[in-house]
Amino acid sequence: MILFWRKAKQEGEVKPRRRMGCLGKTLLALLIYFAICGLAGWWFDFGSSSYSLESNSVYKIKLKGTLVEQAPEDNPFAAMMNYMPYGGNNEQVLGLDQLLSNIHLAKTNDKIDGIYLYGGQLAMSPASAKAIRDALIDFKESGKWIIAYAEHYGQLNYYVASVADKIYLNSVGVVEWNGLSMTKSYYTRVLQKIGVEMQVLKVGTFKSAVEPYFRTSMSEADRAQTRVYLDGIWSEMRDAVALSRGIEAKQLDAYADEYMGLQPKEKYLAYKLVDSLVYVQDMDTILARMTETKDYNLVSTSQLALVKRNEPKSDDKIAVVYLAGEISDDKGDGIVGTEALKTLKKVSKNDDVKAVVLRVNSPGGSADASEQIWHAIQLLKHKGLPVVVSMGDYAASGGYYISCGADYIYAEPTTLTGSIGIFGLVPSVKGLREKVGLDVDGVATHRLSDLESNIIQKGMNEQEHALLQNMVERGYDLFTSRCAEGRGMSQDSIKAIGEGRVWLGKDALRLGLVDELGNIDNAVAKAAELAQLEQYKITYYPHRKDFMTELLESLDSSTDEEKLLLQLREFVKRPRVMAIEYFGKIQ
Repeated sequence: MILFWRKAKQEGEVKPRRRMGCLGKTLLALLIYFAICGLAGWWFDFGSSSYSLESNSVYKIKLKGTLVEQAPEDNPFAAMMNYMPYGGNNEQVLGLDQLLSNIHLAKTNDKIDGIYLYGGQLAMSPASAKAIRDALIDFKESGKWIIAYAEHYGQLNYYVASVADKIYLNSVGVVEWNGLSMTKSYYTRVLQKIGVEMQVLKVGTFKSAVEPYFRTSMSEADRAQTRVYLDGIWSEMRDAVALSRGIEAKQLDAYADEYMGLQPKEKYLAYKLVDSLVYVQDMDTILARMTETKDYNLVSTSQLALVKRNEPKSDDKIAVVYLAGEISDDKGDGIVGTEALKTLKKVSKNDDVKAVVLRVNSPGGSADASEQIWHAIQLLKHKGLPVVVSMGDYAASGGYYISCGADYIYAEPTTLTGSIGIFGLVPSVKGLREKVGLDVDGVATHRLSDLESNIIQKGMNEQEHALLQNMVERGYDLFTSRCAEGRGMSQDSIKAIGEGRVWLGKDALRLGLVDELGNIDNAVAKAAELAQLEQYKITYYPHRKDFMTELLESLDSSTDEEKLLLQLREFVKRPRVMAIEYFGKIQ
């Protein structure tokens, strides 16, 4: 980089040419590494690996940022930035695992007086919101209090906060209580304008993920299934709030029809959605009154996570394996097949592990990777390890594929699961080539040698379509056979409730796709029961990467443009048959 700068100066350029090759990036990475090592040393010298609670402590849960399945490794530099003049703007990433553990600890620790829910803009899905809400209800069984304050309550956040003994709202704040909706974008006409046709191969009347590529609106089948699960999620939220706030369910429906997010603040009080309008500064007085002291101590999620837990004196372990995100073959940010197989192999080799809980939160993904993960789970069972699944927000399509072979399956009532179906999408750029005048020709040794190129460049003929459709149907047959084997049902019975249809957890229970409604704690308890364990420790897989590892991995030599080109090249190279469903965004 220095050489480029000097050359630019010699050539008389006013500004340096900011180019950086692989060597420059490597040097930069090393400089950053050593700088971080120095700063990290400072942090850990002054930081602490444990936290001691004081009397009259209050657990402050910040309902802001984004909720994920596993808490990320603590980033010491995010904390340092809070002391910088322009720092402190890092968005919070809150781990559901850490949050639930902390709420349980707060319930049993005498130094915690209560919980303060602060803020109402945590991005989460309905099933995770219910898990938090249930944990807070369990916390209240200790006789301790919960209060909530926000400047703006998002709808799911209000659902969580409704368990509080008192709900406070900023004097000019907002409560969202508007009902649920879902909107999908349809790309068919856009693709037609540029001369691209998406060739669809699928099995399943309700497999709607492909509809945006050949329709311009929802099919009746997709509209029906979407209505069912939206109504189901809304019923869960409405009835729970009605019970906690002492408001009739029909009244809450009427309030939603008014779109409470745009109503004046006086209505929030009149409708009993909140108890009082206050400014954030007033919360200090309220907390002092609740703790009966001005010297109360607010404890954050990260601090409470450092409080030592009492572990059972046992070598026996239950492994909790997190499988979260979209399923891919060998690269991606979610469930990467090759990495998942390595993780499950580590679990299998650990002789102290006596049972396994799979925490599945996935909308699906690669059919091949799903099959490989399913097989690895069967190997755990063949070793004699009971396997229990705990479904999170999603366990659909490929997510259900990897779950169906477990000994026992738990789902939340609002988990989206099922979607037993399979599809493939192959783009044809024939129209685009004609628009721009691009001709393609070549030579092949056999009649179908150039199939992969032809179906993209020229579009599928009848024989090619039949071959690919048969492949998709074989995938569906394998999928349904795995489900039938795992659930002890006939394959015809699975196909009758399959067809790509998405089910809520409570409906999946009725249909036999899951065994019981419950959360991850229920799943751990069931695993212990199946393994006949009275004392056990819990070990988590995959182990969280430390901050330094994540930072160095982020210093990738490929630019975003290069990554995109590689993805496009791979897509053109071979059509991908996927088992993934897109649900849109629940607002």
